[in-house]
Amino acid sequence: MNTSPFALQIQNVCKSYDMYDQPFKRLVGFFSARARRARREFHALKDISFNVSKGETVGVIGRNGSGKSTLLQIICGTLTPSSGSVVVNGRIAALLELGAGFNPEFTGRENVYLNAAIYGLSQEEIAAKLDDIIRFAEIGDFIDQPVQHYSSGMFVRLAFAVIAHVDADILVVDEALAVGDALFAQKCMRFLEDFKAKGAIIFVSHDSGAITKLCDRAIWLNHGEMQVDGDARKTAEMYLEHLYSTQQDVSMKQGMSRQGFEDIDDEALWVDARQELLLNSTERNDFQLHRFTMDGSSFGTGKVVLHDVYLKDKEGRRLSWAIGGSYIEFCVQCTPLEDIDSFIVGFLVKDRLGQVLFGDNNCVFNYNNPVAVKAGQRYEAVYGFMLPYLPNGEYVASVGIASGTQAEHVQHCWRHDAFVFTVTTSHVVHGLMGLPLRSCDIKPVGQDVR
Repeated sequence: MNTSPFALQIQNVCKSYDMYDQPFKRLVGFFSARARRARREFHALKDISFNVSKGETVGVIGRNGSGKSTLLQIICGTLTPSSGSVVVNGRIAALLELGAGFNPEFTGRENVYLNAAIYGLSQEEIAAKLDDIIRFAEIGDFIDQPVQHYSSGMFVRLAFAVIAHVDADILVVDEALAVGDALFAQKCMRFLEDFKAKGAIIFVSHDSGAITKLCDRAIWLNHGEMQVDGDARKTAEMYLEHLYSTQQDVSMKQGMSRQGFEDIDDEALWVDARQELLLNSTERNDFQLHRFTMDGSSFGTGKVVLHDVYLKDKEGRRLSWAIGGSYIEFCVQCTPLEDIDSFIVGFLVKDRLGQVLFGDNNCVFNYNNPVAVKAGQRYEAVYGFMLPYLPNGEYVASVGIASGTQAEHVQHCWRHDAFVFTVTTSHVVHGLMGLPLRSCDIKPVGQDVR
């Protein structure tokens, strides 16, 4: 019985490749010592050592060419290190390159058997899990079509569905999730959050926000060398500072004055100074809004039925399209099935990786006067705010309906993906979202010291 506290132990791992000026010299090098001396040695990994404890999630971050993929392949056993050792305590499952381990001429169903067998499952075990795998993948009748006709998103769905059901002790997940759609990416992130309670995860991403959210600690690789192994947030911040340092002096600071925040309750004053310019340019922040469906996964007591989630403008018109920086109202319609005191309705807006960008509920607004609702009566909760600017991509809003207080409450209906929208154009270049600015001003202060 394995009593090691570590799921993965990596000691002094190096990976080198022989590089030749011309392809034919590689062949000559097999027979000539003189030709071999003319080779150059490329070090993809240099003396990498770290351990991953059981139940720990470790992120690996770095630029293209930093050695991330090489490290993952060595961990998974598809690549042999030039020196050093890798000890894996348990079954490891990986989602690396799209279609890896799949036969393009086999159907999805046949590839499930093939891929799961690679992980050591018997035919009987695979048959027992097959329905759950197909259900998780959500590719419908394509499960019986050759995978060579699959889109990249369908590849990811099926591949992730397999590794999610092979009873692995260690999961290795690369950037492949980036090609999936927003709803499936959310589903995968929820699975990874649950998996953290029982197994170890190696998660590779260029997205420092995803690393910070999911990982306990992070490893930063640069040109094959380990730069940092530490707290995920601090490591991500150091990596981000390094990226900027290659383009600019990160120690440079400029003063920026933001004035005139009095009377913030006057809605008419909340106009972004850039709004007119943005609305008439290709930098306009366009939101394509999708209609509410009853298909999303949910949980709760079932004492409240969720009917609809939508956005509307000041005039009360339902929107199919919205503009970042404009005033909107986020609306939730529901019906309680019994009388409920201290009624709470809230929402969270998340990006495709499950990171919460913003959200709110009525707890603070109704702190001194809790809302009581009657059974059978339909209610509409309305939240008015300035829509922030968001980068291009897909987003989802989860809706929660509960009773109690902010600290202690009972969830009656939580819908994970209640509202979906797509940002098609954007001027946001930094951060997870941008704010409509009341003012933006740079001016001299004091005397000229020249």
